[in-house]
Amino acid sequence: MKRFLAQWGPAVVVFLLGIAAWEGYTQLGDVEFFLLPPLSTILETVWNDRDTLWSAGWVTFKEALGGFVIGSAAAILFALVLARWRSVGGALMPFAIAANAIPIIAFAPITNNWFGLLNPASKMAISAVLVFFPVFVNTLRGLTSVRPQQIELMRSYAAGELEIFRRVRFPNALPYIFTALKVATVLAMIGAIVGDYFGGSQEALGILIRRSAGIFAFDLAWAAIVVASIVGIAFYAAVAIAERLATSWHPAPMVE
Repeated sequence: MKRFLAQWGPAVVVFLLGIAAWEGYTQLGDVEFFLLPPLSTILETVWNDRDTLWSAGWVTFKEALGGFVIGSAAAILFALVLARWRSVGGALMPFAIAANAIPIIAFAPITNNWFGLLNPASKMAISAVLVFFPVFVNTLRGLTSVRPQQIELMRSYAAGELEIFRRVRFPNALPYIFTALKVATVLAMIGAIVGDYFGGSQEALGILIRRSAGIFAFDLAWAAIVVASIVGIAFYAAVAIAERLATSWHPAPMVE
C-alpha cells in the first residue's frame, strides 16, 4: 500500500488540484463559455449524452486499434529484418525517417482518396503511420543492444541466428517494445481523431468534436474530448498490464 501511495499519490494530488483550479477559475473568473466551460458542465454533458459519446468513442477506438495493430506489427517485422541484415537496414532507414518527417495532416487527404472518405481503413492508415516509427526505433534498439557475451555464449553452443533471436535478442527487446507500444496507444488515438477531421463516419469522435464546435455546442465538444481521453487512458492501461504480465521475469521491465 505504501508503495502504491508513493508511486501514484503525487499524481492523484496534482490531478485533483488541477480539477479544483479548473472549476474554480471558470466559475469565479471572467471566462467565456466558448473558451473553457466549467468542468461540472462538461461532466454533466458526458452523462446526459453518454449514449452518443460512448458510441462515437467506440467507433474511434476501433479505428485507432486497427492502426495500432497494423503499424506496430509492421514496425516490429521491419526491425527484425533490419536487425538481422544490417546492410538492408542502412539502405531502408532513410526512407523510414523521411516518412516520419512528413506532417500527419498531409497524409489524411491522401488516405481518404486511397481508401474512401467513409472507410475506417483511411483512419487506420493514418494511425499506423504515426505508430510505426517509435515502435520501429525502440524495437530495433532492443534487438541490437544485446551484450556481446550473450551472443558469444549462444554461438559457443552452436546456436543459429534464429535461435539467438528467439532466446536472446527478442526477449531483450520486449521492455523496449512495450515502452514504444504504450506511446503508440496515444499516437493511434491522435491519428484516428485527426483523420476524422478530414471526413469520415458521422458517429466518430473527431466528427462529433468538429460539428459541436461548429454550432457552438462547446460543452459537447469538450465532453467528446474527455471521452477520447478516457478511451486513450484505458488503451494505455491495457498495454501496461500486458507489459507487466509479459516482462515480469525481466530484471528491468520498465524501460523509459
